[in-house]
Amino acid sequence: MDQKQQNRKTARRLVLVAVAMFGFGFALWPLYDVLCEVTGLGGRAIQVSDNNELAIASDRIVNIRFDASVNSSLPWVFEAKEKLNQYNLGVPSKALYLATNPDSNTITGQATYNVTPPEASLYFVKTECFCFTEQTLQAGESREMPVYFYVKPELPEHIKDITLSYTFYRQGYSPSGNPAHH
Repeated sequence: MDQKQQNRKTARRLVLVAVAMFGFGFALWPLYDVLCEVTGLGGRAIQVSDNNELAIASDRIVNIRFDASVNSSLPWVFEAKEKLNQYNLGVPSKALYLATNPDSNTITGQATYNVTPPEASLYFVKTECFCFTEQTLQAGESREMPVYFYVKPELPEHIKDITLSYTFYRQGYSPSGNPAHH
C-alpha cells in the first residue's frame, strides 16, 4: 500500500470519526433531557405543559412548620410570616420571615438553621436564603426575608412533617457563646 492510499484511508477514518462525534453530540441533548426527567437533575423537577400549567413533581404532600428565634445577644424581633403550610415534594417553594430591629443602632446579624427530623435535612434543599449572608438592619428597620426551597421527592414515606428553624445571632457572636474570631 503506497503513501497516497494510506492518506486516503486515514482521511476517510477521520471523516467517519468526525461524523460519529457530531451524531453523538446531537444525540446527547435528548438523552440529557430524559436523564433529567428521570432523576430530577438540572432543575427539571417542574415541567411546564403546553398550556403553561405547572406539572407537580410529586403528588405527595409534606407539612412544613417554620420556626424563628433570636439569640439573647440580638435585640431583634424575628418571626415566620406563616407558621405552617403544606407543600408538594419536588416543587420549588418560598417562605417568608420578618425581621425587625427596634434598637436605635444599626445591627448586623447572621442566621443559622436547623431541619428536623434530622433525616429530612438530606432532602430539604434551600436554593436561596437570607441565612447564606449577614443581614444588616438599620435602626427601626423591618425587612421580609425569603427562603426559596424544595423537598426532594425521594423523602422517605414515614416523614410527614418537617420543621425549618432559624436562629439569628449578632454578627461576631458564635452560637457557643464565645466571640467569633474573624
